[in-house]
Amino acid sequence: MLISTRGRYALRVLLDLAENQVDGYIPMKDVANRQDLSLKYIERIMPVLSKNKYVIGVHGKGGGYRLAMKPKDYKIGDILRLAEGDLAPVACLGCDSKPCDRAKDCKTLPMWSEFHKMVNDYFDSITLKDLLEKGKYDI
Repeated sequence: MLISTRGRYALRVLLDLAENQVDGYIPMKDVANRQDLSLKYIERIMPVLSKNKYVIGVHGKGGGYRLAMKPKDYKIGDILRLAEGDLAPVACLGCDSKPCDRAKDCKTLPMWSEFHKMVNDYFDSITLKDLLEKGKYDI
């Protein structure tokens, strides 16, 4: 399983909004500069976050984005699944996959299923607030 730049950047953008949230909206060019990310790439991620009510956006002068919820209400697993589409380690466990003809005889399926559950449970146990708290996930 590999988390793409799309998933990682979605997390970085939401963390940046959480860290820098005041009363107004934050322009994405400011986030792009602080995070050293491509503004064009961020602009491709924001509509998905906005459509799914993770952020609220305003266009025009004074516009930008802000979080739609408190950082404690954002599960990292939800953000990654939204950005990535799925966190399945093998195709047969993907959310859009058809049932595998070999599932009942597959000796590795239980292992992949348990791994998939562990990954989802782990990421669902972490919130944006957790990542904002200094030291909790420092290496």
